[in-house]
Amino acid sequence: MRYLKWTVLGTLALLVFAFLHYTLPQTDIVRIVGTDTKRMDLGENSWFWASPDVGTAPGTSRDVYFINAIYPDGSTMEYRNEDTGWGWPPYFKMDSSSTNTEAKELTSTAAAPKWVAVRHYGWRNELFTIFPNAISLWPVESPDVRIIPWVNIVILSFLAFVLFMAWRMWAQFKERMIEPAVIEAQETFDDIDRRADRARAGVSGWFRRVFGRK
Repeated sequence: MRYLKWTVLGTLALLVFAFLHYTLPQTDIVRIVGTDTKRMDLGENSWFWASPDVGTAPGTSRDVYFINAIYPDGSTMEYRNEDTGWGWPPYFKMDSSSTNTEAKELTSTAAAPKWVAVRHYGWRNELFTIFPNAISLWPVESPDVRIIPWVNIVILSFLAFVLFMAWRMWAQFKERMIEPAVIEAQETFDDIDRRADRARAGVSGWFRRVFGRK
């Protein structure tokens, strides 16, 4: 049971970590090399795509803005640029067209690079055709600039506080309600066992007195 308990807890912790890692904002320092608009037919991976742009009709096939970028080490990255609207995650992004224009303005070459901070959420997975969604972008001085994730710090600190309070409440509930009930139940069972032992002893004595006489 102990191994089962830790397996379940470990699985839950992994799921929570994956959810937070996908949903919370991350910031990349990249060089934008181009933008594109592609017609995407969404299938099993539609969970990893935002809803259609605000004001457009829903559907599984639509045009999606893309931002093509290169990291300082030369590796590539592709971001989708979609509205999140009023849905999840709650970024309330409704300016994908403006973001596309900004990305075009910040396009640069290797000879004259313009470094850009791209704030996004989500993952990049080539196997399942999944792209992170760019939320905002702005120019930075160099690829070595440090971006402090204040939003993540605040959210994770709040979640840690909530978990701590929930653990304290459970500990107090267990101490005040569950443990006394368990002790009382154990005492009741012990009392029943003692009565049963006395009853068995009484029956055995009666049989000895009745059938033990000559």
